[in-house]
Parts: sequence; structure tokens; C-alpha cells
Amino acid sequence: MKEKDIDLSEVPEVTAELLAGARVRSDLRDVPEGKTRVTIYLDNTVVHFFKMKAGSRGYQTLINETLARFIRERDLEDMIRRVVREELSDSKRESA
Repeated sequence: MKEKDIDLSEVPEVTAELLAGARVRSDLRDVPEGKTRVTIYLDNTVVHFFKMKAGSRGYQTLINETLARFIRERDLEDMIRRVVREELSDSKRESA
């Protein structure tokens, strides 16, 4: 089957309500809620940026919030749908 033959008209959009009820899974197991202590090395410029932005809140909290927001906004399923749509529209333009 070619990409141009794929019908995406019935593929539902992923909404915030659907994501709110989602469970995080890894290796077919639920990832428990809470926090895990980790040690990572970050570029000095990254740490400085977050310290300046965080003010009195705590830069580690801001880094965590930024990463969590990135994951939510870049949901894999949403990204795949967007790429497929772009590819399909590109192929339609090329064939016209």
C-alpha cells in the first residue's frame, strides 16, 4: 500500500482529555507516579539558563516541569500522525 492510499479521515485527534486519562508505560509495565533521584551532567549554559529563569522556585523543579511539558506536547502518537499527514499532503502536491 502506498502512502497516498492511506485514509486518515477516521483517525481521531488526541485531545487533552484523552491524555489526562493516559497511563505511562514502559516495557508493557506501568511507570509508577512519583519522583526518582538521578544524577546527570548538564552543560553549564543549560544550568545557568534554568537558574536564571527559576528565580526562587528552584531550577531543578523548572527543568523537571520543562521536560514533562515537552513529553506531553510531543506525544509520539501525535507526532506520527502529523508526519504522516505532511507526507501525504506533500505526495498529493507532487502528483498534481
